[in-house]
Amino acid sequence: MKTIESNPVSSASLPPPRGMRLPITLIGGLLALIAGLFLYAGGWLTPHVLTPSALTDTFEHVDGPHPGFRRNHAKGVCVTGFFESNGQGQSLSRALVFRPGRVPIVGRFALAGGQPYAIDTPTIVRSLALLFKQSDGEEWRTAMINIPVFLTNTPQDFTDFLVVSSPDPATKKVNSDALNAFLAKHPETVAARKLVGSHPFSSGFADSPYYGLNAFRFVNAMGEFTPVRWYVRPDQTFEAATSAGADKNYLFDALIRQIHAAPLRWHLILTVGQPGDPTAQAASAWPPDRRQIDAGTLTLDSIESEDTSPTRDINFDPLVLPDGISPSDDPLLSARSAAYSQSFTRREGERKDPSAISTEEVGK
Repeated sequence: MKTIESNPVSSASLPPPRGMRLPITLIGGLLALIAGLFLYAGGWLTPHVLTPSALTDTFEHVDGPHPGFRRNHAKGVCVTGFFESNGQGQSLSRALVFRPGRVPIVGRFALAGGQPYAIDTPTIVRSLALLFKQSDGEEWRTAMINIPVFLTNTPQDFTDFLVVSSPDPATKKVNSDALNAFLAKHPETVAARKLVGSHPFSSGFADSPYYGLNAFRFVNAMGEFTPVRWYVRPDQTFEAATSAGADKNYLFDALIRQIHAAPLRWHLILTVGQPGDPTAQAASAWPPDRRQIDAGTLTLDSIESEDTSPTRDINFDPLVLPDGISPSDDPLLSARSAAYSQSFTRREGERKDPSAISTEEVGK
């Protein structure tokens, strides 16, 4: 008589009850989707697609690794002050920042590039980043530079241009053949460079305009949408840049002396777009006859080294916007936001080295 051995089946090998099959399938699908999103974000599934990590890596390749600092606009100094709205901006936007009155602002002047100890030069691109603090807790963040248009229209074109226009680390020279080949394929960059060249650089930070570059969509209290670009126009008298100062920080030293002597002011100018004006092409200027609205005055009255200011840990993400301002279809906006986030995440996990603009320097 044969003995029949029992073969117990574990509960793990049993099929799930009919009512449980769909939830388990959904959970499995969700896990696969989440894993796929992480792989996609890291560029594993689409290695030819530009990712925030790859864009940030490009800055590090061009300027070298500088842990603890921004991957672009690394050398900077922090400022505070206020924006006083005259109410004129309310015709375009319902954002509280445009109601008559004052809101506090914090900001940062910086040089373009990822080298935190770069030497100041007369024609280096400069930036002004601002954070407006509304009374309802919302914020408006904007990062502006002192040229009237961007040099490319897409994130990939910008990355390619950054590489071909930067000196080779080994030879210290720009590959002119590669640069000319890029320009031959991108007439919009050629036109943008010509426009930038027609706007002379100012002598310093204080007498320079700063441009938001990208278009945004403003919505007013009546729900009307309007394409808008903005820039800030200095009250300080413009003086054309000449030669570099004797000190490697001469642009920042001049800014420090000026703010210690008296507050510095700019007017916030809103440029109103018309149908047909490009909103997804940051390398193209709008016609010069577009209506402009002076929305109020920016006043910067104190300055501080990044060594002690919380501004070093602020991400001036251009998509941090209050109700009444929304993004346009410009692809550079989402790319800038993602790259800023990547840069912020990296530097927050790194050792913080002293800023080139020390506390002693700003305290003079």
